[in-house]
Amino acid sequence: MNSQPKFTPLLALAAALAPRPGYNATPLPGIRILRSETILEDVPVLYRPGAVFVLQGAKQGFLNGEIYRYDADHYLSVSVPVHFRMASQASPGQPLLAIYFDFDLHLAAEIVTTLEGQVGYEEKTRARSLVSSRMVSSIADVLQRLLHALHHPQELAILGPGLLRELHYRVLTGPQGGALMAALRRNDTTNRIVQSLAMIRENYNEGLSVPALATMAGMSVPSYHVGFKALTGSTPIQYIKAVRLHEARLMITRRKGSIAAIAAEVGYASVAQFSRDFKRHFRRSASEEAKWMQEHLGESLQD
Repeated sequence: MNSQPKFTPLLALAAALAPRPGYNATPLPGIRILRSETILEDVPVLYRPGAVFVLQGAKQGFLNGEIYRYDADHYLSVSVPVHFRMASQASPGQPLLAIYFDFDLHLAAEIVTTLEGQVGYEEKTRARSLVSSRMVSSIADVLQRLLHALHHPQELAILGPGLLRELHYRVLTGPQGGALMAALRRNDTTNRIVQSLAMIRENYNEGLSVPALATMAGMSVPSYHVGFKALTGSTPIQYIKAVRLHEARLMITRRKGSIAAIAAEVGYASVAQFSRDFKRHFRRSASEEAKWMQEHLGESLQD
């Protein structure tokens, strides 16, 4: 499929909003535009809940032996904060341009609650952290209207909140949207894991133990392990370590202190262990990774 004509109007709008390499903030909360001119391979990322729409170029996510495509014909949806490895294709002549959309979790939960029980809502759909779906015209349409509004402050002030609400709805009811909604429901076992992820995110630098997390989730340790890995693709210990390392990477890049101070701040008792784990995860030393982040991710430095 030749996808270039489909996104020609969106490309011009997005390119003007993303003049710099890396993430470019927009006036609309939760919307960033990434410009990248570099081929990337096997990069560890930690995505927050939301969706990524690639208008030019291509990305692939790798988690638990599965490949998730997000390119001009597919978009990636993320139901819970999840770490995985990523590759992307781009060049100076055809830079990668992608819209990063962060869920407003309260709004998403409100939409899911409204949809529950209606025709077409399938409660038994298995929750998934990552979903790659084929792009549909209803989503491309709202993206074009959203990008247009970002170029017109008056239009953005009046229509922006409604466009964000519609984009939430389109993603949650789009192809494979049921797998996202299953992770956002408030009243099942998956939600216990989701709440546990929030607990980890808020207390990642403390001495969290799997038995304590399982108890807080109201689950046995074996059940907690199974449910956690099914949703995130990693064990609780692996997940906590990844969150600590990604937080440390941002702190180091933003020069928030010495390596030793940052290691302690994210929960490491040993600087040597931190350095080993950091290099194993990112395949670069902390100083090398900070330089890479500055070069490739721009001023916002957000994954």
